Amino acid sequence: MARKMGGILICILIVIMDIVAGILGIEAQVAQNKGKHLRVLIFECKEPVLEAYRLGLAAAILLLLAHAVTNLFGGCVCICSTEELSRSSANKQMAAATLLLSWITLAVGFVMLLTGALGNAKSKTSCGLPHRHLLSIGGILCFIHAVFSVAYYAAATATSAEAEGRTTTRGVGASPKAPRPQGMQA
Repeated sequence: MARKMGGILICILIVIMDIVAGILGIEAQVAQNKGKHLRVLIFECKEPVLEAYRLGLAAAILLLLAHAVTNLFGGCVCICSTEELSRSSANKQMAAATLLLSWITLAVGFVMLLTGALGNAKSKTSCGLPHRHLLSIGGILCFIHAVFSVAYYAAATATSAEAEGRTTTRGVGASPKAPRPQGMQA
């Protein structure tokens, strides 16, 4: 019972961190949109917004922390070959798939949040090609990361419980079959 409560608390922690990161990313985009912008053809000149920088950076850090908590408590579930994939349980296959998807979501979301935040780190107006909605898309990816992370944690926990179940039931009351003597055939 205590193990299940711990798992639920970890899932809640992961979801809260990802949701807060997503909200911070979206708020950073709102703050950036309030800044001064001048658009000429395909180029855009914008004034950096310090609040957008701070919020975007905080969102990126929270996303990293949520991912670290997920991997720390979920462990590592790896499938290295197609043969191992075919022998694996559904829980292990799900854990491996959601782990991969959470890493992809982390990479894309982190890069978008960091790029959007660092675009607001300068102290003077910059001109170039527009980087629209990087912070809000990064924030949305934080929400998606929460889904994949919780699914990974649940599947990884189930996989480790399966592995523990196999090792403990083998030794409890199970005795190896002894070969029957030649004279006694059933």
